[in-house]
Amino acid sequence: MTLTPAIAAPPALPLAGHVVAITGGAQGIGRGIAQGVLGAGGCVAILDRDRDAGRACLREWGVGSRALFVAVDATREAPVRRAFERIHARFGRIDGLVNNTGIAEPHAGPLETLDVAGWRRRVDSHLHAAFLCTRAALPALRDAHGAIVNIASTRAMQSEPHTEAYAAAKGALVALSHALAVSEGPRVRVNAVSPGWIATDAWRKPAARRVPKLSRRDHAQHPVGRVGTPEDVAALVVYLLGPQAGFVTGQTFVVDGGMARRMLYA
Repeated sequence: MTLTPAIAAPPALPLAGHVVAITGGAQGIGRGIAQGVLGAGGCVAILDRDRDAGRACLREWGVGSRALFVAVDATREAPVRRAFERIHARFGRIDGLVNNTGIAEPHAGPLETLDVAGWRRRVDSHLHAAFLCTRAALPALRDAHGAIVNIASTRAMQSEPHTEAYAAAKGALVALSHALAVSEGPRVRVNAVSPGWIATDAWRKPAARRVPKLSRRDHAQHPVGRVGTPEDVAALVVYLLGPQAGFVTGQTFVVDGGMARRMLYA
Protein backbone atom coordinates (compact mmCIF):
# COMPACT_ATOMS: atom_id res chain seq x y z
CA MET A 1 0.00 0.00 0.00
CA THR A 2 1.41 3.38 -1.02
CA LEU A 3 0.62 6.42 1.04
CA THR A 4 0.57 9.51 -1.14
CA PRO A 5 0.19 12.88 0.59
CA ALA A 6 -2.72 14.80 -0.85
CA ILE A 7 -2.46 18.27 -2.35
CA ALA A 8 -4.50 20.45 -0.01
CA ALA A 9 -5.92 23.82 -0.97
CA PRO A 10 -6.00 26.52 1.71
CA PRO A 11 -9.47 27.47 2.90
CA ALA A 12 -10.93 30.38 0.94
CA LEU A 13 -12.32 31.89 4.16
CA PRO A 14 -10.02 30.56 6.91
CA LEU A 15 -11.92 32.24 9.75
CA ALA A 16 -15.46 31.42 8.68
CA GLY A 17 -17.50 30.73 11.81
CA HIS A 18 -14.81 32.18 14.07
CA VAL A 19 -15.39 35.01 16.56
CA VAL A 20 -12.36 37.18 17.31
CA ALA A 21 -12.10 39.83 20.04
CA ILE A 22 -9.65 42.63 19.28
CA THR A 23 -8.63 45.19 21.88
CA GLY A 24 -7.81 48.65 20.56
CA GLY A 25 -9.68 47.46 17.49
CA ALA A 26 -11.31 50.71 16.40
CA GLN A 27 -8.25 52.45 14.94
CA GLY A 28 -4.79 51.83 13.55
CA ILE A 29 -3.34 48.33 13.50
CA GLY A 30 -6.29 47.04 15.51
CA ARG A 31 -8.77 48.21 12.89
CA GLY A 32 -6.62 46.68 10.17
CA ILE A 33 -6.70 43.34 11.99
CA ALA A 34 -10.47 43.58 12.46
CA GLN A 35 -10.96 44.16 8.75
CA GLY A 36 -8.64 41.27 7.98
CA VAL A 37 -10.73 38.97 10.18
CA LEU A 38 -13.93 40.14 8.49
CA GLY A 39 -12.38 39.60 5.08
CA ALA A 40 -11.44 36.06 6.14
CA GLY A 41 -15.07 35.29 6.94
CA GLY A 42 -14.99 35.82 10.70
CA CYS A 43 -16.97 37.89 13.16
CA VAL A 44 -15.28 40.58 15.24
CA ALA A 45 -15.81 42.20 18.60
CA ILE A 46 -13.74 45.35 18.87
CA LEU A 47 -13.01 46.70 22.34
CA ASP A 48 -11.91 50.31 22.51
CA ARG A 49 -12.18 53.40 24.71
CA ASP A 50 -12.99 55.67 21.78
CA ARG A 51 -16.74 55.51 21.18
CA ASP A 52 -16.62 57.69 18.07
CA ALA A 53 -14.01 55.44 16.47
CA GLY A 54 -15.90 52.28 17.37
CA ARG A 55 -19.20 53.53 16.02
CA ALA A 56 -17.48 54.70 12.84
CA CYS A 57 -16.16 51.19 12.27
CA LEU A 58 -19.63 49.65 12.49
CA ARG A 59 -21.06 52.32 10.23
CA GLU A 60 -18.33 52.08 7.59
CA TRP A 61 -18.06 48.29 7.57
CA GLY A 62 -21.78 47.68 7.14
CA VAL A 63 -21.49 44.00 8.06
CA GLY A 64 -24.47 43.93 10.42
CA SER A 65 -24.41 41.28 13.12
CA ARG A 66 -20.89 40.13 12.23
CA ALA A 67 -19.37 43.07 14.15
CA LEU A 68 -19.81 44.28 17.72
CA PHE A 69 -18.30 47.34 19.38
CA VAL A 70 -17.81 47.37 23.15
CA ALA A 71 -16.64 50.61 24.76
CA VAL A 72 -14.27 49.63 27.57
CA ASP A 73 -11.08 50.65 29.37
CA ALA A 74 -9.08 47.44 29.05
CA THR A 75 -7.02 48.24 32.17
CA ARG A 76 -10.06 47.97 34.48
CA GLU A 77 -10.94 44.54 35.80
CA ALA A 78 -14.73 44.65 36.22
CA PRO A 79 -15.46 46.43 32.90
CA VAL A 80 -13.25 43.92 31.08
CA ARG A 81 -15.09 41.00 32.64
CA ARG A 82 -18.44 42.48 31.64
CA ALA A 83 -17.18 43.18 28.12
CA PHE A 84 -16.28 39.56 27.51
CA GLU A 85 -19.54 38.39 29.03
CA ARG A 86 -21.30 40.60 26.51
CA ILE A 87 -19.24 39.20 23.62
CA HIS A 88 -20.03 35.65 24.62
CA ALA A 89 -23.72 36.47 25.08
CA ARG A 90 -23.84 37.97 21.59
CA PHE A 91 -21.93 35.32 19.65
CA GLY A 92 -22.02 32.26 21.91
CA ARG A 93 -18.29 31.63 21.52
CA ILE A 94 -14.85 33.26 21.32
CA ASP A 95 -12.30 31.63 19.02
CA GLY A 96 -9.58 34.27 19.01
CA LEU A 97 -8.23 37.14 21.06
CA VAL A 98 -5.90 39.85 19.77
CA ASN A 99 -4.34 41.93 22.56
CA ASN A 100 -3.52 45.12 20.69
CA THR A 101 -4.48 47.94 23.05
CA GLY A 102 -1.92 50.31 24.55
CA ILE A 103 -0.48 53.82 24.52
CA ALA A 104 1.00 54.19 21.05
CA GLU A 105 3.60 56.89 21.80
CA PRO A 106 6.82 55.15 22.89
CA HIS A 107 8.73 58.24 24.01
CA ALA A 108 8.26 59.20 27.68
CA GLY A 109 11.29 61.39 28.33
CA PRO A 110 14.34 60.56 30.46
CA LEU A 111 13.74 57.84 33.03
CA GLU A 112 14.67 60.10 35.94
CA THR A 113 11.83 62.47 35.06
CA LEU A 114 9.23 59.74 34.49
CA ASP A 115 6.99 59.52 37.54
CA VAL A 116 5.54 56.27 38.84
CA ALA A 117 2.06 57.12 37.56
CA GLY A 118 3.41 57.67 34.05
CA TRP A 119 5.34 54.42 34.14
CA ARG A 120 2.32 52.45 35.35
CA ARG A 121 -0.01 54.07 32.85
CA ARG A 122 2.19 53.02 29.94
CA VAL A 123 2.94 49.52 31.19
CA ASP A 124 -0.65 48.87 32.27
CA SER A 125 -2.06 49.96 28.92
CA HIS A 126 -0.15 47.16 27.19
CA LEU A 127 0.67 44.45 29.73
CA HIS A 128 -1.99 44.68 32.45
CA ALA A 129 -4.71 45.05 29.81
CA ALA A 130 -3.46 41.92 28.04
CA PHE A 131 -3.53 40.03 31.34
CA LEU A 132 -7.09 41.10 32.16
CA CYS A 133 -8.46 40.41 28.68
CA THR A 134 -6.70 37.07 28.38
CA ARG A 135 -7.96 35.93 31.76
CA ALA A 136 -11.52 36.95 30.87
CA ALA A 137 -11.43 35.21 27.47
CA LEU A 138 -9.62 32.01 28.44
CA PRO A 139 -12.64 29.83 29.38
CA ALA A 140 -14.27 30.45 26.00
CA LEU A 141 -10.96 30.11 24.14
CA ARG A 142 -10.33 26.74 25.80
CA ASP A 143 -13.77 25.53 24.78
CA ALA A 144 -13.12 26.59 21.20
CA HIS A 145 -9.48 25.37 21.08
CA GLY A 146 -8.77 28.93 20.02
CA ALA A 147 -5.79 31.21 19.62
CA ILE A 148 -4.33 34.38 21.12
CA VAL A 149 -2.13 36.87 19.29
CA ASN A 150 -0.37 39.54 21.35
CA ILE A 151 0.74 42.63 19.43
CA ALA A 152 4.22 43.45 20.69
CA SER A 153 6.75 45.61 18.81
CA THR A 154 10.23 45.54 17.34
CA ARG A 155 10.97 47.87 20.27
CA ALA A 156 10.93 44.74 22.43
CA MET A 157 14.29 43.94 20.78
CA GLN A 158 15.78 47.32 19.84
CA SER A 159 15.33 50.83 21.17
CA GLU A 160 15.54 54.57 20.80
CA PRO A 161 16.42 56.74 23.81
CA HIS A 162 13.76 57.39 26.47
CA THR A 163 11.39 54.57 25.56
CA GLU A 164 11.95 52.35 28.60
CA ALA A 165 8.33 51.93 29.71
CA TYR A 166 7.08 51.11 26.21
CA ALA A 167 9.96 48.72 25.49
CA ALA A 168 9.55 46.99 28.84
CA ALA A 169 5.82 46.46 28.29
CA LYS A 170 6.28 45.13 24.77
CA GLY A 171 9.11 42.86 25.87
CA ALA A 172 6.88 41.52 28.62
CA LEU A 173 4.17 40.74 26.06
CA VAL A 174 6.65 38.58 24.17
CA ALA A 175 7.48 36.67 27.36
CA LEU A 176 3.81 36.42 28.32
CA SER A 177 3.10 34.87 24.93
CA HIS A 178 5.51 31.96 25.22
CA ALA A 179 4.64 31.38 28.90
CA LEU A 180 0.94 31.21 28.06
CA ALA A 181 1.61 28.95 25.10
CA VAL A 182 3.21 26.40 27.42
CA SER A 183 0.57 26.75 30.13
CA GLU A 184 -2.46 26.60 27.81
CA GLY A 185 -1.30 24.04 25.26
CA PRO A 186 -2.76 22.08 23.62
CA ARG A 187 -6.13 23.80 24.12
CA VAL A 188 -5.07 27.35 23.22
CA ARG A 189 -2.26 28.49 20.93
CA VAL A 190 -0.50 31.77 21.78
CA ASN A 191 1.85 33.81 19.58
CA ALA A 192 3.16 37.36 19.39
CA VAL A 193 3.57 39.70 16.43
CA SER A 194 6.11 42.52 16.56
CA PRO A 195 5.37 45.23 14.00
CA GLY A 196 7.95 47.78 12.93
CA TRP A 197 7.08 51.08 11.25
CA ILE A 198 3.40 50.85 10.33
CA ALA A 199 1.70 53.93 8.86
CA THR A 200 -1.72 54.18 10.53
CA ASP A 201 -2.73 57.75 9.61
CA ALA A 202 -5.42 56.59 7.17
CA TRP A 203 -6.77 54.07 9.70
CA ARG A 204 -7.91 56.52 12.36
CA LYS A 205 -11.47 57.63 13.05
CA PRO A 206 -12.87 59.90 10.32
CA ALA A 207 -12.16 63.20 12.08
CA ALA A 208 -8.46 62.33 12.52
CA ARG A 209 -7.87 60.49 9.24
CA ARG A 210 -5.26 61.79 6.83
CA VAL A 211 -2.85 60.68 4.14
CA PRO A 212 0.50 59.60 5.65
CA LYS A 213 3.37 62.04 5.12
CA LEU A 214 6.15 59.71 4.08
CA SER A 215 9.31 60.55 2.16
CA ARG A 216 11.24 58.47 -0.34
CA ARG A 217 13.88 58.02 2.34
CA ASP A 218 11.27 56.68 4.76
CA HIS A 219 10.35 53.99 2.28
CA ALA A 220 13.84 53.32 0.94
CA GLN A 221 15.37 52.48 4.34
CA HIS A 222 13.19 49.35 4.44
CA PRO A 223 14.64 46.38 2.53
CA VAL A 224 11.19 45.74 1.01
CA GLY A 225 11.15 49.33 -0.26
CA ARG A 226 8.21 50.75 1.69
CA VAL A 227 6.76 51.54 5.11
CA GLY A 228 4.28 48.99 6.45
CA THR A 229 0.50 49.16 6.54
CA PRO A 230 -2.07 47.66 8.93
CA GLU A 231 -2.94 45.12 6.23
CA ASP A 232 0.61 43.75 6.48
CA VAL A 233 0.12 42.98 10.17
CA ALA A 234 -3.43 41.75 9.66
CA ALA A 235 -2.41 39.15 7.08
CA LEU A 236 -0.09 37.44 9.56
CA VAL A 237 -2.53 37.72 12.46
CA VAL A 238 -5.30 36.11 10.39
CA TYR A 239 -2.95 33.23 9.58
CA LEU A 240 -2.00 32.76 13.25
CA LEU A 241 -5.65 32.75 14.29
CA GLY A 242 -6.64 30.24 11.65
CA PRO A 243 -6.44 26.47 11.21
CA GLN A 244 -3.35 26.49 8.98
CA ALA A 245 -1.29 27.69 11.97
CA GLY A 246 -2.33 24.71 14.08
CA PHE A 247 1.32 23.69 14.67
CA VAL A 248 2.51 27.20 15.55
CA THR A 249 2.59 28.41 19.15
CA GLY A 250 4.89 30.23 21.53
CA GLN A 251 6.55 32.19 18.73
CA THR A 252 7.22 35.86 17.99
CA PHE A 253 6.99 37.07 14.39
CA VAL A 254 8.57 40.33 13.23
CA VAL A 255 6.71 42.36 10.60
CA ASP A 256 9.02 45.27 9.81
CA GLY A 257 9.94 45.12 6.13
CA GLY A 258 13.37 43.75 7.06
CA MET A 259 14.48 46.80 9.06
CA ALA A 260 15.71 44.80 12.06
CA ARG A 261 18.12 42.91 9.78
CA ARG A 262 19.95 45.98 8.50
CA MET A 263 23.38 46.84 9.88
CA LEU A 264 23.48 50.56 10.59
CA TYR A 265 26.61 52.50 11.58
CA ALA A 266 26.78 56.09 12.78
